[in-house]
Order: sequence, then structure tokens, then C-alpha cells
Amino acid sequence: MDSDTIGIAVAQFAPSTDFALNLDLIGALATTAVARGAKLVVFPEYSSYFSPVLGQDFVDAAQSLNGEFVAGIRTLATELDIFVVIGLVERIADPARFSNTLVAMSPAGDIVATYRKLHLYDAFGDKESTWVRPGDIEPPQVFPFHGFTVGLQTCYDLRFPEITRRLVDAGANLVLVPSEWVRGPLKEHHWRTLVTARAIENILYVAAADQTPPIGVGNSMIVDPMGVEIATLGEVSDVAVASVSLARIEQVRTLNPALALRRFGITER
Repeated sequence: MDSDTIGIAVAQFAPSTDFALNLDLIGALATTAVARGAKLVVFPEYSSYFSPVLGQDFVDAAQSLNGEFVAGIRTLATELDIFVVIGLVERIADPARFSNTLVAMSPAGDIVATYRKLHLYDAFGDKESTWVRPGDIEPPQVFPFHGFTVGLQTCYDLRFPEITRRLVDAGANLVLVPSEWVRGPLKEHHWRTLVTARAIENILYVAAADQTPPIGVGNSMIVDPMGVEIATLGEVSDVAVASVSLARIEQVRTLNPALALRRFGITER
């Protein structure tokens, strides 16, 4: 890598109902990512706990931000000296639901951002909202990473371009998208198209980490501000690493000043 670039990684696997096993798999993938030059690793949605059908077991398995799973991620981040962004099944006060939460952990072991999924997957025959409480609409949480400003969104949020645009308005130039993109009619096509579109229209990097089959589509990827897949995976558990740079963003935003030419903003509903 050049001195003005930094390595980031997307890691994909199929989480199970055994959070300790999930932590072991996450640790192995993170170690591989570091060996390949990454200083930030993005893992899928629902990395702490997952089974094919949402139900009471998710509520029962939910953990707090002070729980064992997040403690394990803290240890991993500090030992490997990396940022880790990962999906947590979070315990909340509601006894019948949980929060679909992203946690960003720094190399110092600090939680530098959290994001609770705004748009729940009530589509393609599923109804995530039965078991998940949607996040409150709050100012976007972003965090610094080697000169970048990093924003978070989750899976189905990709179908709502205003989510990424709000992050851009908060200064984000690297957006991370932990996902469990459920397989279905044309779903892989939708995944690739939407991830790429969010990068192109906002002129930033998007790093999207999905779960592997049989439930997810895999195909985790890192897309640059021109919409080029600079790192991508297939259907197996693995890590893909790419070098990203602020200079590349500035170059493309100079060539195509679309953000400066906007005539509309984003408002709540």
C-alpha cells in the first residue's frame, strides 16, 4: 500500500446460534484480514447470533453492549490493533423484541459508534419488525478512521438512498454496511446494484459485508467512488481487503461534483 492509503476488509461467514463459536470464527477471519493488511474489518449483520427464522430464541439470546460478545470483540480489536464493525443482537427493555444493532469498536477498546437498524426487512415474505424494534431517528453517528469519516447502515437500508445521503451530510466518505441479504428472486442482482449505486451517487467508498449461503448471498464487496468493485468475495467464508484513499475520493468528486450540484435535501417522515 502507498503511504496515503489504508487497508480495509470485508469478512463474511454464516453465524450460528453459538455465540462463542461465532467469536472464534470472527477472530480467525480478523486475524487473516490483518495479515493481508487491513486496519478495519467489517463483519455481517447478526454476527453474534443467527438462525434461519427469527423468533423468541433471538430475544432470549440477545446481549447488552456490556455483554460477553461485545467484550470478546473488544479483546479482538485491542489485540489485533484494528477497528471492528459488527452486527449484534442487542437486548432491550422490550421483553418481546430485540434491537438489530451495529457496534464499531476501536483499537483502544472503545465503542466509537452504534447504529440501530432503521428500515426493517418487512419484504419478500419476511417480517423483521415482529421481533425487532426499529431504531430511533437520530443524528447519524460517525467515527474517524485514519482521516476518513465512517458511517454505518444495515442491510435493507440499502434500498433507501436517503440513509446514505444523511451519512454524507454528516461528513461520511466511507460507509460500512453489515448485512444478512436473504437469498431470493434476483436478490444477488439487487445487492450488487444497490451497493454500487450508493457508492456512485454519493462519491464515496462502500464496504458491504454479507453472510454466506445458504441464507445470505455472500458476495461481500468494497466499492470505490466510481462504482468499481476493488475487492469482492464469492459464496465462501473469507476476507477481502482493499486499499482506500482520500485522494481517490477527492479526484472523483472533482471530476463529478454531483454532491455540490444537489438541489434537494433529506427530511424525516
